[in-house]
Amino acid sequence: MDAPSAPNTSQESGKAPEVSNDSSRPRTESLSQQSDDSQTAADFIRDQLQLEADAREALPYSIETCTKPLGSLRQSVFACLTCTPPPTNPSDPFNPAGVCYSCSVQCHGEHELVEIFQKRNFTCDCGTTRFTPEQQCTLRINPETNTKGGVHSEQPDPNNKYNQNFRNRFCSCSIYYKPQEQIGTMFQCLGLGTHETGGCGEDWYHPGCLVGQGPKWFEKQSKQNPETKGNGTLPTISEDSTEQHHTEQTADSNQAEGDDEDPPLPDGFPSEDAFDTFICYKCVEAYPWIKRYAGTPGFLSPVFFQKDEDVPSSKKRKLEDDDEPSEDSERSKRIKNESGESEAISPASESNGTFPRVKDEDPKNFEVKPIEECKLASLPPMPSGKFSLFATSDFRDRFCRCASCFPSLKIHPQLLEEEEPYEPPLSDGGSDNGSTHGSGSLYDRGESALKNVDRVRAIEGVMAYNHLKERLKPFFQQFAESGKAIGAEDIKEYFAKLRGDEQAIKDAGEAAKEDHRQEQSGY
Repeated sequence: MDAPSAPNTSQESGKAPEVSNDSSRPRTESLSQQSDDSQTAADFIRDQLQLEADAREALPYSIETCTKPLGSLRQSVFACLTCTPPPTNPSDPFNPAGVCYSCSVQCHGEHELVEIFQKRNFTCDCGTTRFTPEQQCTLRINPETNTKGGVHSEQPDPNNKYNQNFRNRFCSCSIYYKPQEQIGTMFQCLGLGTHETGGCGEDWYHPGCLVGQGPKWFEKQSKQNPETKGNGTLPTISEDSTEQHHTEQTADSNQAEGDDEDPPLPDGFPSEDAFDTFICYKCVEAYPWIKRYAGTPGFLSPVFFQKDEDVPSSKKRKLEDDDEPSEDSERSKRIKNESGESEAISPASESNGTFPRVKDEDPKNFEVKPIEECKLASLPPMPSGKFSLFATSDFRDRFCRCASCFPSLKIHPQLLEEEEPYEPPLSDGGSDNGSTHGSGSLYDRGESALKNVDRVRAIEGVMAYNHLKERLKPFFQQFAESGKAIGAEDIKEYFAKLRGDEQAIKDAGEAAKEDHRQEQSGY
């Protein structure tokens, strides 16, 4: 904190201020004309604590353990473009690699990373042959030395799958992803197949690319509907043309500044609140049996991948498809009722107050019931065309699990039950200032490290600290007496002089070695 200015006694007494012969600058220059990079100790500590709190919020999990020993997991994966740069030509050979959350910070913290987010059945590649021997894992135990770090050239997991995301390319448009230039929200496909089987491997998509309008669909919409706001709503109608013009300018400026407001979704794309997950048209085409569930309970109507001129015909086809299923379903219901296979309660029995006693009359019925009837007979015909499938949160309960349909589900565990992603444990020793999780402050960690330092080295450190304190005391004293704020250049200049005083530093080390104090019992 800056020292408070002392009252000017010469002016209070009515005398003119005396001119000093020293070379120090007037008080007005030292206080009111401080440099922009000057900072008080209190400001520095406060800023440092805030930076540490922000870092703990951005990286709340422990970064001390690599996940490779845990095997294949659904986890957050990062691609390192520094260690494994993708070739310019996509057809050139490429050896992709992915690392876990901890290795992305500890082993590749200063590299150019691509956050791919969660991938299923993935094992960390750090310290394997997918990297050069020089790029080692610093978190795992080296079996040769039995020490932490220095792990390299291990065999990677052969079951890892790598799609174009590891080249920093996403979506069907294969855009080279730049977060600072991205506009709007991208959605991750649930993923039924890898790129090797015709699927996408859990790729991320622009809404416009899913409907065939490209990654900049919002530019086409703004040209077609210039009166539309950035959020897809119309501005308030006003008789004052000046106010309306101002509203348009505000919307344009917000979009230019890249604010948090997403562009409107393309026509035919469901709202974000209407679905829980989706399966892209690539994965649907790779496993076309799932098309039968489009528009059924648990699934939204198909979102077709098509050009703008094909929209009217697709809507007509959709209406025809909606009419046909009702007739087929009614016909199948009548056949079941006439053949006696259905055990639905008739209206006559309900009106008489009597109900069929299935449990009493046919106790063996429960032995036959586990053989479920196929639900596909009651579903509408399979829609034609290329489309993506959007599902609600309960879509897994809607699948048919009969003997003929279950084998198709079994190869996709993500369709049977929701996956549990792996999350590293939260960091220990959270600070009381600013964050609920994360490691302690630099001071706390330094104090903890000092307790574990060897006794002799600790004494040497204390002696060096005392020497530094004695050298810094006159430096701070001159600023305290003059009332001048300490600038960054002042500190750099003074520490440059200290670094040149090699003899004083050597003397401090020799003094620490000659210390003959004995350790007291119970210390």
